[in-house]
Amino acid sequence: MMSETTIYKSTEGEAELLGLYDCVLSSLGIEYEEQMKETRFGSTHILVSGPKNAPPVVLLHGGNSFAPMTLAWFVPLTKDYRIYAPDVIGHPGKSAQTRVSSRDESYGQWIVDVLDGLEFKQADFIASSFGAGIILRAAAHAPERISKAVLHVPSGVINVPVLSMVFKIGLPFFLYKWFPNPKRLLKAVAWMSSEELEEETLKVLSATFLHVKVEMEMPRPATKEELERFNAPTLVITGENDVMFPGQKVIARARDIFPNLVAAECLSGSCHFPSKKDIEFINKRIHRFLAAGD
Repeated sequence: MMSETTIYKSTEGEAELLGLYDCVLSSLGIEYEEQMKETRFGSTHILVSGPKNAPPVVLLHGGNSFAPMTLAWFVPLTKDYRIYAPDVIGHPGKSAQTRVSSRDESYGQWIVDVLDGLEFKQADFIASSFGAGIILRAAAHAPERISKAVLHVPSGVINVPVLSMVFKIGLPFFLYKWFPNPKRLLKAVAWMSSEELEEETLKVLSATFLHVKVEMEMPRPATKEELERFNAPTLVITGENDVMFPGQKVIARARDIFPNLVAAECLSGSCHFPSKKDIEFINKRIHRFLAAGD
């Protein structure tokens, strides 16, 4: 199921988000290429960075965001891996604005189309939050296309706790959306990180809240039965204090539904966005997993 209406509330809002996209990308200080691949749901824009002869890794960003925001956390990996970071369709970025359901096989089909466009029979994946839920839709739809999977603060494993969704996430979000000011913005994003967010990140979040028809639907939790054929080695990394996807609860269910869960890390004191200390650990841990499989 898909919808082709714009995800933006105005052309001015779209222009602001795309301007911020370029600002974030420029701030990463990396060499990159841009590619466009056609899928059954529309064009997909992909950032490519890292040595051309290095092992390829596909990186998926979180919901209501775009590729440079998540790529910023994984820049160290571009030294040894060729990172392919698509802008998820139907979310802010430079891909088609086609909205598809995250609860059926649509995103799994999209992943297959992206891999076909890149001419990859299969690939290693790193995916954060909403992006991890997309990978689990692909794992149910075409598990043979995934060679390794790193799922960071993943959706698609458990539902967001109702009280957190209402009081810690939803209410502050809508208060800022309806009555925007700097104080309400800080309250709306307080749950995301254990550290003060950088000004550039706050600008992106503010523009998203105000100018995007925010995607509220989360990938549904995958079932053990639909992942029976998903045998790719899997690493799960969660945050102890993540109010959206509480770390220990995610890991407990991951152990039950993933056939080949190699390791699970719950970062002490970490929230949904990683701290600078978390980022250093996460990159080293992922590098080890991709290189040695443990």
